[in-house]
Amino acid sequence: MKLARFIAEGGERIGAVREDGIVALDTGIDRADDMTALIERWPHEHARLREQAREGNAVPLARVRLLAPVAWPSKIMAIGLNYADHIAESGMEKPGEQLWFAKMANTVNGPHDPVQVPRASSKLDYEVELVAVIGQGGRQVEADHAPSRVFGYCVGNDVSVRDWQMRTSQWVLGKSFDGHAPLGPWIVTADELGDPHRLSIRCLVNGELRQSSSTRHLVFSVWDQLAHLSKAMTLRAGDLLFTGTPGGVGAAMHPPAWLRTGDVVRCEIDGIGAIENTVIDE
Repeated sequence: MKLARFIAEGGERIGAVREDGIVALDTGIDRADDMTALIERWPHEHARLREQAREGNAVPLARVRLLAPVAWPSKIMAIGLNYADHIAESGMEKPGEQLWFAKMANTVNGPHDPVQVPRASSKLDYEVELVAVIGQGGRQVEADHAPSRVFGYCVGNDVSVRDWQMRTSQWVLGKSFDGHAPLGPWIVTADELGDPHRLSIRCLVNGELRQSSSTRHLVFSVWDQLAHLSKAMTLRAGDLLFTGTPGGVGAAMHPPAWLRTGDVVRCEIDGIGAIENTVIDE
């Protein structure tokens, strides 16, 4: 099932995406667009909502504005250096331990909304990533139990301000400028997607292919990532895990190919969909 947050006729809603459009769902939640609350209630509501998705009247996607699937996650965690080709182009050694950083919730952005070049820097870069959306979550989750703790998946772009990222050993500020985590276009539930470690993943800038790989090349699997994080923190419904980016980032090109005003960045993952964002000035 594909679940999206969207605006149509002045209101924000959650809908199910079908081939012929999107069906608004009666979630029974006080805030009709609260995806986190829906994820929490999903075990008790999914049968009813699946029936609504099958039987309801669809509105063409062209007539709605898609929003970020989760508006205010309690956590956005992202792993660095998790594809061999990206490690090589970065000139770093393969990490023996998982390298994590946080992106703040202010980074969340819609799948087709603009991304800003900040006034503070011109060294803006792209990173296509598979994003895992936590469902049941919990603490001290074993890797073999991790698949049952993921609600679904979406496409993300870990937009990075490289000079801010690299000027200190802590990457958080360079990864947390406003709007620098566009994601979507919807959540594909885990049962529909299947194994997340077999997906082709790509990023194009102005139609030029920059990144192209497969999630089978992840150094640390999604399951290992979830298990590792849950040793330190309780994972909650709606938390987002950015699972790493493949080689081909702008910073590794000679000379570096920073994003400029007017550039169009398209991030694609087979089985999920695509997000596309235009770069604008702050």
